[in-house]
Amino acid sequence: MKKGMTVLVSSIISTMLLITACSGGSGSAPKPSNDAGTKGNEGAAAAGGDINYWYPWGGDSEKWDKWRMEEFETKNPTYKINATYVPPDGGLSNGKLVSVISGKNPPDVVISSDYASAYSLAAQGALEPMDDYLSAMGFNESDVLPSFLPLMKRDDKTYLYPQDSNVNLLYYNVAMFREAGLDPDNPPRTIEELDAAAEKLTVLNGKNVERLGFIPWIDAGDDAFLWGWVFGANFIDDKTGDVKLNDDHLSDMYNWMNKYAQKYNPEKIKSFTSGFGGAFSPDHPFFTGKVAMTVNGNWFANALSIYAPDQEYRVAAIPFPANGREKATTFGTNVFMIPKGAKNPENAMKFILFGGQPEILADNINTWRSISIYNAPSDAIKWDKENDAVYKVVREVAASPNSGHPALTPVAKEMSNELKLLRDNVIYNNKDPKPLLEEVEKKLQKEVDKKK
Repeated sequence: MKKGMTVLVSSIISTMLLITACSGGSGSAPKPSNDAGTKGNEGAAAAGGDINYWYPWGGDSEKWDKWRMEEFETKNPTYKINATYVPPDGGLSNGKLVSVISGKNPPDVVISSDYASAYSLAAQGALEPMDDYLSAMGFNESDVLPSFLPLMKRDDKTYLYPQDSNVNLLYYNVAMFREAGLDPDNPPRTIEELDAAAEKLTVLNGKNVERLGFIPWIDAGDDAFLWGWVFGANFIDDKTGDVKLNDDHLSDMYNWMNKYAQKYNPEKIKSFTSGFGGAFSPDHPFFTGKVAMTVNGNWFANALSIYAPDQEYRVAAIPFPANGREKATTFGTNVFMIPKGAKNPENAMKFILFGGQPEILADNINTWRSISIYNAPSDAIKWDKENDAVYKVVREVAASPNSGHPALTPVAKEMSNELKLLRDNVIYNNKDPKPLLEEVEKKLQKEVDKKK
């Protein structure tokens, strides 16, 4: 989201809140019955009705979601889903969702891959709490992987319900490991081991780069929070919600990145990476042999099967530094939410619980190796039964207490933008990150104070 849009969205939310104020464990996913009765509204809920649903994806993902809607309506014939394709991010990034909430004409349920912006809406009072509906439908928090509970809640109320999630892993080229004298059965565990392997895997031709062992800031490494989280940063104070960026963990992380930049010349790296393709492109550097290791999501394994089917690769947990988080990832989580003022919140909750069942998500999970949010494995998930090597690491990392959703704050988007700018200032201008972090912390804390 551009900074201008962020300011606009925050402004609209503030206006909306003023208007609102003036107008006065079983170990498995919960399976709501066809009679979706809820406390205080049994008759209306049992009678069914409309569910106005916004979703953000096209292509095969859209086809799959339409199948899910049809499945729901088949099993619940008294309900009708009115679906609207709203890119990007279900209307979160462009202010469309906030606008319809402000106009008191929101959809009943929205799904988005931008959990941070969704949490920001919850923090600013723009979403309906789900707890009464969840309780009536038999939801038990103990069924959910503990790593997802902080994302779901704000001030002890549930505002977001995760559909499924992705984790980030270290991918490495087995042939290149052997060629460099490295043992592919013992991938790097620590940052020191990662750096040593990267140096051995790098190939230079004079002053020209032919292959880099590792580039910290490409692929998932471009995320504003991933490496900071692995290095041990929290970004906010969990108790007060205050911004916490003037942190040695973050300074150490940016200085570590900068070692790669200065060692190989940041402009040469920039030139080297300029021709790289995306994850679903035959020109991705891991497919073409331009990088020997990279950090990416579990879904990258599917991209490899399409664009580099003959490449032998393996995955491992992301290496961590001393005082960092071992076997950690930031989650890429799709979340459901019920906007403030939704006309059919009980119906929305019924669809949310139906849509997140492992049996419904099976095709998605079996294609992308994503994970269910539930503790118990499901017979519908083939990766568990096939003992897939990638999925084994995915599940281990997902279940780790060190994995989570950082920056659950009303200024998550602004923080992401600022930290990416700061990173570029460090690696391209060789700046000391500590005073930059101190400055950004003060700037964002002022924004947090305004929203309290």
